[in-house]
Amino acid sequence: MSGTSLNAARRRDDLAALAREPVDLLIVGGGVTGAGVALDAASRGLSVALVEAHDLAFGTSRWSSKLVHGGLRYLARGDVGLARESAIERDVVMRVIAPHLTRSLPQLIALRPDLSPRLAALTFAGLGAGDVLRRAAGTPGSVLPRPRRVSAQEALALVPGLNPDGLRGGLLSFDGQLIDDARLVVALARTAAGFGAKILTRVRMTSLGSPLLARDELTGTEFAIDARAVVNAAGVWADQLVDSVQLRPSRGSHLVLDGAGLGVTGTALTVPIPGHFGRYLLVLPQQDGRVYLGLTDEPVDGPVPDVPAVPQSDVDFLLGTAATVLRKPLRESDVLGAFAGLRPLVAGSSERSADLSRHHAVLPGPDRVVTVVGGKLTTYRKMAEDAVDAVVRLAGLAAGPCRTRRLPLVGAGPRDRLAAVEAPARLVARYGVEAPRVAAAGEVDPDLARPLAPGIEVTEAEVLWAVRHEGALDADDVLDRRTRIGLVAADANLVRDRVTGVIRAAMDS
Repeated sequence: MSGTSLNAARRRDDLAALAREPVDLLIVGGGVTGAGVALDAASRGLSVALVEAHDLAFGTSRWSSKLVHGGLRYLARGDVGLARESAIERDVVMRVIAPHLTRSLPQLIALRPDLSPRLAALTFAGLGAGDVLRRAAGTPGSVLPRPRRVSAQEALALVPGLNPDGLRGGLLSFDGQLIDDARLVVALARTAAGFGAKILTRVRMTSLGSPLLARDELTGTEFAIDARAVVNAAGVWADQLVDSVQLRPSRGSHLVLDGAGLGVTGTALTVPIPGHFGRYLLVLPQQDGRVYLGLTDEPVDGPVPDVPAVPQSDVDFLLGTAATVLRKPLRESDVLGAFAGLRPLVAGSSERSADLSRHHAVLPGPDRVVTVVGGKLTTYRKMAEDAVDAVVRLAGLAAGPCRTRRLPLVGAGPRDRLAAVEAPARLVARYGVEAPRVAAAGEVDPDLARPLAPGIEVTEAEVLWAVRHEGALDADDVLDRRTRIGLVAADANLVRDRVTGVIRAAMDS
């Protein structure tokens, strides 16, 4: 492997090389699918370039629920195949690909009067079926324990914020949680770069015809790309590049709340949505003490925005549904931030986006262009494998077999090794075995080790690392993708000037 660092200097060199040298495969889109395709293809020995109009994880990939889930919802709908695929891919991500970016998340379903004993029994049976898939995938109980019933007293100990009125116990299960979905994308891109892939942000494709045309968004320079094949992994924008692709975007909204104030810290809440068996609202505690409350599933019409807005109807629905199980009344003033992502679902006959398939689709097209859409974050690796298999067949590329099932990302290591890394636990959870290198800058200059602001744990050392090794080019890249400070606008405004100063100094050095 060559170096895994992404930065402005490497971007400049790779961009110049792409303008003059052919590549086997061009990938359009820097989300989890595109980065996954880049790693799959580059690790098979293909020459690869990935271009992204904005930044890594700019689109849907940073707006997920941050779960690597086993597909319980799909099991409830009878889609055993998709649930099984989810369980298998969850195991690969949690135990091989990115143990440092994942953890076991306890999830509690409160047994309250609105959940009848019959529905509770059906739900627990579903959890048991999900556990069968967990064991079939090879995930040990030490990583994801089996589900069990808990008493009302234990339920309140796990989630102190639960409303105790009418509480008769709970159903406790475990699923995978990502520390940060955007960091997974960055790690994928860096690992692909280690296999020689050119990872180019701020490069927009203007034509996927013949010739392939692109524009450097930083300079306005337009140039042609010589590639034997193309994978369109532009997500919810994929149909803008290939006319034959038909998508039905679905909006998934989340609210950001204070975990301690809500009484939800270590254990998540899974709240059944009345009248929709198998659909749940999630109250998800995060590493930084915040809670993400989500999510909706609403069809979206019209032009696709760069950053989707959360409508008031989604805010009202999320707060109202969560309030049915929580002790504290929820008000809009409790909302610290909000975010929404658009799922790139393949169009179908149903008007309800919740009924559209979550299977991914690999769609060969003209000019050796393969589009990959649909699916979900958990199964990104399988999506990438299928897309590369298809493009290799279509273009007759000479490639080796897929390697990503056994390929750890930068920073990854076995959990026992991660536990022994000599660095703050918060850094290990975000950078894995690279955490000591991130912290080293603060050891040389103590000012770099100080948090950016009270209540914000991110340090200047992390900002420097983002610029020198993770491809961040400006403050938004750092605030919104390399860290998640930007999810709360007040926090981002508080530290923006300081982050901008660190970036400027790093770029000048």
